[in-house]
Amino acid sequence: MNTIRNIFIGSIAIIVLNSCGNTDSITPYRGKVKFETISISSKLAGRISKIYVEEGQDVKKGDTLALIDIPEINAKMTQANGAIRAAQGQLDMAYNGATKDQLNQINGQLNSGKAQLEFAKESFNRMQAMYQDSLITQQQFDEVKMKLDIAKAQVNALEAKRNEAINSARIEQIDQAKGQLDRAIGAKDEVVSASNEKYVIAPTNMSVETISLKEGELLSPGFTLFNGYEKSRMYFRFTVPESKVYDFEVGKPLTLINPYTKEEINAKIVAIKQLAQYAEITSTAPLYELSESIYELKVVPTSNSTNHSYYANATILIKE
Repeated sequence: MNTIRNIFIGSIAIIVLNSCGNTDSITPYRGKVKFETISISSKLAGRISKIYVEEGQDVKKGDTLALIDIPEINAKMTQANGAIRAAQGQLDMAYNGATKDQLNQINGQLNSGKAQLEFAKESFNRMQAMYQDSLITQQQFDEVKMKLDIAKAQVNALEAKRNEAINSARIEQIDQAKGQLDRAIGAKDEVVSASNEKYVIAPTNMSVETISLKEGELLSPGFTLFNGYEKSRMYFRFTVPESKVYDFEVGKPLTLINPYTKEEINAKIVAIKQLAQYAEITSTAPLYELSESIYELKVVPTSNSTNHSYYANATILIKE
């Protein structure tokens, strides 16, 4: 019985020792798959009317992600169209000059002015003779002369107004009308641009990570509605301690390996920077002294990576 028990204990010990001996060593060059992130927001405030995508969904450039209800757009468009019609009317009037009715009105005023001028001339002539005979005072004569001058000025002003109406507007008035029309058209273009903002469009091929709001909620200008990954811009992030960072340099080629599929990919280091002590460490074990500084390696693939499937924050190793 004792012999059988000893053999059994010995067998278990051998199995345990063999299993311990087969344990793979932990590599310090353990990194993570990363994608460049993208945030999508709106320039205008509005209420979320419809969301067309879900978290985790892949979308293509130009796809509509959401529809925003902006009720002020319709009112501003009506105002802009009204301003354009008014400005165009002013410009047409400046080019075409006065209408027939307006000319008739001006001619009527001019005829009335001429009649007053003739009466003023006759009064002046009579008063001038009486003044020479000392029948009226100097003040009375001056008053009659002033009325004559006023009548002449009124006739001259009406004749100038009629000539301007016949010959169309001055170039300055035309330029002013053109400026008002351009300003009205610019205001409409601004409204049209704002109207296009009610559609939230994917700026590139991406994977939607998070959606910040739900349908019916209010969206403020600049608030990030969608966060996602640009899968066409993949890179790998490694953190190495100070004692290991001198083994690497920017531009150095590396061979990376997926520990689960054993697929390899060629890459190179594009940046090395120091991290804060509280930064995320990609290694699964602290294979460094706590007093050491930690550095980040940013590595990008140099071979075609479209044939491989990678997931954000998946583990990737540097092949040694």
